[in-house]
Amino acid sequence: MAQSGSHPVPAVGAVCWRGDEVLLIRRGRAPRLGEWSIPGGKVERGETLQDAVLRELLEETGVQARIGELLAVYEIIEPRFHYVLIDYSAEWVSGEPVAGDDAIEARFMPFDEAMALINQADIRDVLLKSQCRL
Repeated sequence: MAQSGSHPVPAVGAVCWRGDEVLLIRRGRAPRLGEWSIPGGKVERGETLQDAVLRELLEETGVQARIGELLAVYEIIEPRFHYVLIDYSAEWVSGEPVAGDDAIEARFMPFDEAMALINQADIRDVLLKSQCRL
């Protein structure tokens, strides 16, 4: 299987809750361009997973949060890349969502609306896992 780079790339995601609403972004870049997802991205060298989650959340949405528990680890393996996705729960602290970095839209929404917008099984699964822990 051909891929860019010689190793899987670690990435993090945040299922961020504000009350009974969850934060989603619409992706502005591949993979999953134009699809709704949770905020997240690649872990930078020397960065802890928790620091990466908080940084990506702030860069993509302008939202600050407290990191909760590890929810799940998934992989996306495609011909051009291999990501290891490490998803955490998060609790909103401050900031109104504004699309930034590689997000073209960002907003809090009711859980049912979020589930209706999500196409990917791994994202649906992590949202369900997070909701069950509320």
